[in-house]
Order: sequence, then structure tokens, then C-alpha cells
Amino acid sequence: MIRISSAAKAVVAGLAAGATAAATAIQDGAFTTGEAVTTALAVLGALGITYAVPNRPAAEADRVTPGRGL
Repeated sequence: MIRISSAAKAVVAGLAAGATAAATAIQDGAFTTGEAVTTALAVLGALGITYAVPNRPAAEADRVTPGRGL
């Protein structure tokens, strides 16, 4: 089982939100101040929300006991 920290997930979510907002904004060939603000808010929102929501605790059946292998 791969453990991914909340910070790493938040960074990936921020990058995805920023890329999506920027790609949408650049469709007309110009990147205005309003579009830049929207992109920045999308990145910050995704970072904050993803980081604030805790990871789901693993169920007992999902846990690996040390020494017993996978």
C-alpha cells in the first residue's frame, strides 16, 4: 500500500486545478487579469480544501501486519 501525504495530494490537486483553469482561460488567446485571479483562486482553493480534508483511515483488512508480508 502506498502512503501519500496530505501535502503531496494537495499540491497535485492545486496543479490540476490551476492547469484546468489556465487552459480554459487561454482559449481566446489572451490571459486577462480576471482570468489570472480566477486561476490563482482555483489553485489556492484546491490546495486548502484537499489539505484540510483528512485521509480515510485504513480498514483493518487493508492494514499490513509487520512480519507477515503482504
